[in-house]
Amino acid sequence: MKIAAAQINPTIGDFAGNIDKVLQYVGRAKEMEAHLVVFPEMCLTGYPPRDLLERSYFIDANLDALNGLAPKVKDIGVIVGFVDRNPTAEGKPLYNAAALLEGGDISYVAYKSLLPTYDVFDEDRYFEPAAGTAPVKFGDMKIALTICEDLWTDEICGPRKLYHRDPLADVAKKKIGMILNLSASPWWIGKEKLRIELAKHKALEHQLPVLMVNQVGGNDELVFDGSSVCVNEKGEIIAQAKSFEEDLMMVDLQYGAGDLRGADGGDPDMVYRALVLGTRDYVLKCGFKKVVIGLSGGIDSAVVASVATQALGPENVLGVIMPTEFSSHGSVHDSEALGRSLGLQIQNLSIQGLFKAYLGEFERLFPGKPRDVTEENIQARIRGNILMAVSNKLGHLVLSTGNKSELSTGYTTLYGDLCGGLAVLSDVPKTMVYRIAREVINRDREVIPQAILTKPPSAELRLDQKDSDTLPDYEMLDPILKAYVEDRRSPEDIIAGGADAEIVKRVLWLVETAEYKRRQMPIGLKVTTKAFGVGRRFPIARKI
Repeated sequence: MKIAAAQINPTIGDFAGNIDKVLQYVGRAKEMEAHLVVFPEMCLTGYPPRDLLERSYFIDANLDALNGLAPKVKDIGVIVGFVDRNPTAEGKPLYNAAALLEGGDISYVAYKSLLPTYDVFDEDRYFEPAAGTAPVKFGDMKIALTICEDLWTDEICGPRKLYHRDPLADVAKKKIGMILNLSASPWWIGKEKLRIELAKHKALEHQLPVLMVNQVGGNDELVFDGSSVCVNEKGEIIAQAKSFEEDLMMVDLQYGAGDLRGADGGDPDMVYRALVLGTRDYVLKCGFKKVVIGLSGGIDSAVVASVATQALGPENVLGVIMPTEFSSHGSVHDSEALGRSLGLQIQNLSIQGLFKAYLGEFERLFPGKPRDVTEENIQARIRGNILMAVSNKLGHLVLSTGNKSELSTGYTTLYGDLCGGLAVLSDVPKTMVYRIAREVINRDREVIPQAILTKPPSAELRLDQKDSDTLPDYEMLDPILKAYVEDRRSPEDIIAGGADAEIVKRVLWLVETAEYKRRQMPIGLKVTTKAFGVGRRFPIARKI
């Protein structure tokens, strides 16, 4: 049997567009003489639709799309993900479902059994789990048709078993010939490798080939990498699709072979590709065409500018330089050099006059008070206002440039550098920002000027200011933040691991007291196991 895995990039709620994409890939699969083509989880709706699932017209439109698709599918089997209604009077009103289309009809429907509620997932909010499992017959083969989490019951998935049953183990007892898994599995560093290991474990456990087809594309803060894979009953990879691109991966089960297009990439390369895809899809799916970035002459804005250029083309990226008396000549010069290197449109607008006007008003408002962080932050807020004015006047989406290290510790300004429509680097630690710049962006030529890579990081809001005046060196800070935010280790455990006790105490206090700032930051792209966003829920008003 020849099976095609169609990892497509659906847009949430674009039923007509998603159906057109499905039909396009069905046509390609037929040309390649596939017997069956398999699409990702909930590909007709796009994933995750979240509370759109509570709107009856959304469910109706998704069912209409499925019913309209079925008569157009002939001479090939097609499996698509959709949302079905629960016809009973009990339980949640919906099912996360997959349909097999054959000969112009819907011949079989399967429901998802395991509904994740951890991190970014909240499926139990909407869906009823499948009451049972049964194989689907296609041609002469019985297939275990599973949906994403139904496969994630292996010990490699985490230290604790989350579910009381294993739906795959139940259906695997019924003399099936292979395991199919429709996924919408978001990416974080190393996720594609974990999926491969999971597929291998399941193949070896059940002595069956496993095919996982995964969604690709960005939907809000989540980036889906595709990276669909097929392993044989020995756990050997026989087919692998591209990462961060739409792809049609062919597998011939009779010969145990298929397309091998997966490319290994180091963490900086994979993060960069995720940021480019996530930025492109967020901008375009939200109806924007162009973006604007405040260029400071620092590493963060340089990397964001590179991401945006790669995602949208330089003609769609505007960089605005906004110096004051504290901005070094090098920062302005380096920003202009970056703009020339990337081919961006650059505007240089001094905000010194606006800053002086504020200082004059502050002298009347705060008589006798010395300058402090108030005057520093007002520069960031002037810049934020200008960027938002550009957005209003020209229709550009503002990309904010703060990194995870800064957001973790509150080294940001509300209504200043935190303003914007998308926080591109909000889940990227500072040390990874540098690695991306050196190992990816500047790999083949000097895109980011060397001066930006070598200068000490600084907000340049006062004379001779450096990040290290306020924060530990990033090489020391980032491992502490990863241990606390992502790995959820206790302060005592972090200190026992060799970190300085006073630094740990200070850093964790900064993390906890900055929660209110992070709640007001723009949506950010998730690339680690724990990002600041919907997957991390802490109260603000609490004892610290």
